[in-house]
Amino acid sequence: MLIDVPYRKGDCISLKLTSGEEVIGRLEEEKNDSIVVSKPMMIAATQEGLGLAPFMFSVGSSAKFVLKMANILCVVKSDDEFSKQYLENTTGIHV
Repeated sequence: MLIDVPYRKGDCISLKLTSGEEVIGRLEEEKNDSIVVSKPMMIAATQEGLGLAPFMFSVGSSAKFVLKMANILCVVKSDDEFSKQYLENTTGIHV
C-alpha cells in the first residue's frame, strides 16, 4: 500500500491560523503539538493582488518559528505560484 504524504520536511507549506491569517513558510519539523517553520511570511492583499509580507518584523529573517497546533486550522503544501513567489522573496532567486 502506498501512502501519499501531502507535504514533507523542506516543502513550502501554507498554514491557516485560527486568527484568520494565512502563513507560508518552509517546513522544518512537525510534532504532535506544533509545527516548526523557517522564514514564515503572511499572505497580504495589495493593490496589485496577493503578495507576501513578513510574519514578524522584530526578528531576524532566518529565524525559525514554533507554531502551536491549537492555533492552526489546516496545513497544506503551497501552490506552485506562491512557492515561487516565496522563494523569490526569501532568497532573491528568480524562478
